[in-house]
Amino acid sequence: MNMSQDFAETVALKALGWLVTQDEVVSVFLGATGASVEDLRVRAGDSDFMGSVLEFLTMDDAWVVAFCDANELAFEVPLQAAHQLLGASRAHWT
Repeated sequence: MNMSQDFAETVALKALGWLVTQDEVVSVFLGATGASVEDLRVRAGDSDFMGSVLEFLTMDDAWVVAFCDANELAFEVPLQAAHQLLGASRAHWT
């Protein structure tokens, strides 16, 4: 699927919105990234930061399923959106 930048940004904003409603998950995100609650507000327009939100989300299948179910998205969409936002800067571990 070819994903537009605008759609990827929309998915990332939805992911951030979902993340902040999940107390346990957002605590893990803040602890893992060192981001503050204020960073979540201020950096919501930053493609790299939003890409990192999507990368974090895709670390756990249960989070992906819950987010996608809540937003009526296919399960592969968060990872595709992360690729679109981060492009070549995305770390490849395989």
